[in-house]
Amino acid sequence: MPLDVAALRTQFKTAKTELLTQFQQSRASTVTASRLLTQLAKLVDRTLIQIWEAHALPKGAALVAVGGYGRGELFPHSDVDVLMLLPVSPSIGGDESLAPSVESFISACWDIGLEIGSSVRSVEECGEEAQRDVTVQTALLEARFICGSKARFDELQHSTFDHLDVAAFVTAKMLEMRQRHTKYEDTPYSLEPNCKESPGGLRDLQVVLWLARAARLGKNWHELAKNGLLTAFEARQLQRNEGTLKLIRTRLHQIAGRREDRLVFDLQTAVAESFGYTNTPELRASEALMRRYYWAAKAVTQLNQILILNIEERVHGSQDAPMRPINERFMDRGGFLEVTSDDLYQRDPHAILATFLTLQQDNTLKGLSARTLRALYNARNVMDGAFRKDPVNREAFMAILRQPQGQTRVMRLLNQTSVLGRYLWVFRRIVGQMQHDLFHVYTVDQHILMVVRNVRRYFIPEHAHEYPFCTQLAAEWDKPWLLYVAALFHDVAKGRGGDHSVLGGTEVRRFCRDHNITGDDAKLIEFLVAEHLTMSRVAQKEDLSDPDVIQAFAKRVGNERALTGLYLLTVADIRGTSPKVWNAWKGKLLEDLYKLTLRALGGARPHMDAEIEARKQQTRHTLALYYMPTGIEEPLWKTLDMSYFARHDSADIAWHTRMLWRHVQTEKPVVAARLSSVGEGLQVLVYSPDRPDLFARICGYFDKAGFSIQDARIHTSKSGYALDTFQILAADNMAFEGVHYRDLIALVENQLAEAVASDKPLHEPSRGRLSRRVKSFPVKPRVSLRPDERAQRWLLSVSASDRSGLLYVIARTLARHHVNVQLAKVSTLGERVEDTFLVTGDALRQDKLQLTLETELLEALAA
Repeated sequence: MPLDVAALRTQFKTAKTELLTQFQQSRASTVTASRLLTQLAKLVDRTLIQIWEAHALPKGAALVAVGGYGRGELFPHSDVDVLMLLPVSPSIGGDESLAPSVESFISACWDIGLEIGSSVRSVEECGEEAQRDVTVQTALLEARFICGSKARFDELQHSTFDHLDVAAFVTAKMLEMRQRHTKYEDTPYSLEPNCKESPGGLRDLQVVLWLARAARLGKNWHELAKNGLLTAFEARQLQRNEGTLKLIRTRLHQIAGRREDRLVFDLQTAVAESFGYTNTPELRASEALMRRYYWAAKAVTQLNQILILNIEERVHGSQDAPMRPINERFMDRGGFLEVTSDDLYQRDPHAILATFLTLQQDNTLKGLSARTLRALYNARNVMDGAFRKDPVNREAFMAILRQPQGQTRVMRLLNQTSVLGRYLWVFRRIVGQMQHDLFHVYTVDQHILMVVRNVRRYFIPEHAHEYPFCTQLAAEWDKPWLLYVAALFHDVAKGRGGDHSVLGGTEVRRFCRDHNITGDDAKLIEFLVAEHLTMSRVAQKEDLSDPDVIQAFAKRVGNERALTGLYLLTVADIRGTSPKVWNAWKGKLLEDLYKLTLRALGGARPHMDAEIEARKQQTRHTLALYYMPTGIEEPLWKTLDMSYFARHDSADIAWHTRMLWRHVQTEKPVVAARLSSVGEGLQVLVYSPDRPDLFARICGYFDKAGFSIQDARIHTSKSGYALDTFQILAADNMAFEGVHYRDLIALVENQLAEAVASDKPLHEPSRGRLSRRVKSFPVKPRVSLRPDERAQRWLLSVSASDRSGLLYVIARTLARHHVNVQLAKVSTLGERVEDTFLVTGDALRQDKLQLTLETELLEALAA
């Protein structure tokens, strides 16, 4: 029977319009949204079956729904993804007479109003494509039979699971998710979030179900709970928050009249009004909607993390990994902090904050285990007024702030697990609170945590390149925790009406009183919170050439310590508003104001400048002892920036200068070695025109020659030369004393220079031996690749079990992708390595190439 395209188009359009109208007129609820998505999918099913039956398609063919449509739900303006499954490959050895029927079917779908995304393959081709592309593999996992040959569909299902490498699939999807999160700013709290793709969005829930389906652990929340991955309470929470996100996305599609998954400002009010929200003096309708969205996204983020860790444990078998006791409360399970019992926090509320303090203090821990996250999730009601007033908890919170490291990670974890808002009740009020301006791109709580992160970065050497002047000042700051407290409270009173700076000053004064912060420290913190907008305002809006402006600001600041603290907080605050807000001009204005005010206060240049100058003078004195001509250092030093002098002491600078002053513009590599000043091993200097594989060639030589790299200081000069220094040890404990060390130094200098100058392909890495301890307590390799503050360079963090040649494996992988190492920090923690690299390269700007690089690094680390 021929197909009446016009009649079917009218029928389909009428039915869809009727469904959308009913939904629009109904009360906004998760039930009505879920019903609509199912009804739309069924409507499309019926229409496709009619089209299929009207076309002369082969008997063994099948029509299969994939993607979101394969899940049996369809949003109002989502694409309809289908797979036409043919008996034989339509492209290789297939029946060419089928082509007109296939083309006619696809054309009819579009003519009728179905915006389909179609693929035409055989079962064999599906398997081949799935092997090449994890996206195809994912789509096939959600395949749903519509019509045609059920036997053919069953064959596809069997083929999909027969060829599925579950562990590789989990790794690929995790890397994909991390890349997606980075693209969406790693936060669910963007002011215009994508309710599908942003962290905490629907895609995160879909990833969990894909992983569970691949591992045959369940197809829905009920099955996951039945298989022990979820509690009944968590399953209900997931269903409720998933329903909220689906409802918001459905309303968004309907109001936009197109596929629109971003809650953009233009649509937020209309969507909010469709929910029945109205403006009040305290809260806009859009703010009420967004707060509901943020709370749902936050819950999804928490539960998603618990589920994914659980699934990874099941897939990799790490749930049975041996556990190292840390203390009576906690254990180390494969690098994750695990509670000793599920009811620990109910029995011992003090353990809640102790969890995060322990995580900070133990460098071998990567994060919290699924069991710990679940226990925290179920302990929220324990954190009441008495919990907040408990002196032990107050002492623990201050200990977290005063630790020498880990504040950024711990503060984010405290917020993600809802502990921060439960402990600091004033902070809870601004969780998910929007900021309606063109300045901030984060909610208030995320902006605050971003500012804490920025302040913390001043004290981390790997970030010295981002804002060197701030790093100079921070190097002489004696109590970093004062700045962390000020950052935590600077915007905490937003949204109350009135001046949030003044109100914030009141809040932080109360905090200081409750936490035994007294005297000048308390006064400084209150000053920084109350005045955190002043320096930016003066720098950008007043005439800095007017002495009266400078004197008035100096009088307001009072002393150098307050000025330095205010400058550091101001830069961190502006940088924490949006990647686009900060620019070099604003930086120059603030720096000028700082220096002019410092002069007005009678102060001197920043101490780091003085330290570097003293280091240079000491170096000149050392050079004179070697009878070096006066001024020979200048050509080299002019090519080196502050971070070089900050990272090397005068003895190293003098050695570098003596070795290089004749070779500043050399075409050939310069290699020098000497006995290490730390007491064992050699210190090796390499100076050469920089190139992407230079670091790999150096590491490759040390690997092949049997040396292990203990430390690597990589520096790229302004003139494009690499000036790298390595601390190395012989793998076989070869002695460096006696008459042999001179021969060894000469050997290293000659062979390494040849290796660096060579254009031969990099050699294959050696198979590093693992210690017995590593075999008993293996560390799962982890790779993190993130853009730096200016998105021009990338920070690569690598964690793995230690073995000989590991650094070369990493460097070789980077070189293969033409990724250039500009700075490296090699850190060995017992049997575990934590290496950080500052890298550049065109491949890092392309998502697909970046994903390939991360995958290859993981494979290399796991080999």
